Order: sequence, then C-alpha cells, then structure tokens
Amino acid sequence: MRPLVVTEFTTLDGVVQAPGGPDEDTSGGFPHGGWLVPFFEDTIERQEVEWFAGGQDFLLGRGTYEIFAAAWPQAPDDDPIAVALNTRPKHVASRTLTSLDWSGARLVEGDVVEAVRALRDQDGGELQVHGSPGLVQTLLRADLVDELRLVVAPVVLGEGKRLFGEGAVPGSWRLTASAATPTGVLLCTYRRAGEVATGAMGTEYEDAVSG
Repeated sequence: MRPLVVTEFTTLDGVVQAPGGPDEDTSGGFPHGGWLVPFFEDTIERQEVEWFAGGQDFLLGRGTYEIFAAAWPQAPDDDPIAVALNTRPKHVASRTLTSLDWSGARLVEGDVVEAVRALRDQDGGELQVHGSPGLVQTLLRADLVDELRLVVAPVVLGEGKRLFGEGAVPGSWRLTASAATPTGVLLCTYRRAGEVATGAMGTEYEDAVSG
C-alpha cells in the first residue's frame, strides 16, 4: 500500500477556496480569490517542487482538474511541477465530465471511495491530491488520507470552502515537519496518528499555570 497525500493552501480559519486568483473559484459568491498571492515567495515554491517530486500519480476533483488543465500544459518545459503534472497519470473524480483532454488524465469510474481505496492499495510512490476541496472532504470522511501537507497563510476569511467539514473522522495527526516563510506562511506536514487521545487537566496543570 502507498500513501495518499493531500496538499492544501489554507487560511488560519481553514478556508481552501481559490487561493491563486480572483476568478479561480467564485462559487457561492466567494469574494476573496487570490488570498495566498500576497504571501507567496520562493520558499513556498521550493517546497512545492520538493513535494511534487514524490508523486507517482495525481488524484484531482473536477474544479482543480479544469484549473490545472488550462494552465500547466502551457508552462515552460523546464518547470519541474509542470513536468510532473504533464507527464504522470492523473485520476479525475467528476460526476459531470465525460471526457478529458489533458494527456495522461482519466476519469475515476464507479464509487469514488472504492476506486481511490484501490489506487491507494497499489504499490509505488505517493498518490497526491492537490486542491480539490470537495474530493478531499470525501476522502477525509472515508479515512483515506495518510498525510496532510498544509501551506497556512496568516489570513482569516470567515467564508468559503473549508478543509474539514461535517462528517470528518475524529483522529490524531502528528506533526512531522514544519517551517515558516519570510511572509509568515507556515509549511506543515502531518501524518495520521491514530485515535483521538483525551485527558483531564488536574492539579498539576493548575499548579503550573498559577506559578
């Protein structure tokens, strides 16, 4: 079995909608498209290149597929992210698309959870999901995500599509890597760490905070 890895640009309040531009995703009347752009710089780009390098193939929702398919085939041939996306297999989960024009892309057939579980059960490198918030919520509810890579921008929007929604499976995540960029963006990697652990604050805690 190989890892299913989700990479998301997110705000402090968990919004993942339209980080890259005003027209990227205006569904629901979302007015804040492009919120990541003021914080984007070389540190984020280098980290993205490193993350993409480990992907054997990609799993995308319809909206992210259409954004990527319109942009990445026109990118320079020496762009390592473009090379990865343009040359490696892409699995697209969509209820509305009937055909795909991007080379190497194919539609996920049948039940998406079962199809993704079968892809994850294969041997090989990472199965990567980028963006695709609706698909990611489905995968999180099905407990299929092994690793989260979050690019957290220091901004709060108060509205928009969220990383975690209703029905997310309770669980613990372990921070395995983190860094901060000069613009205040956090680059965080989390891996699944089992069930939620709980406890109770006792007298030891009260003594500690009281000095």
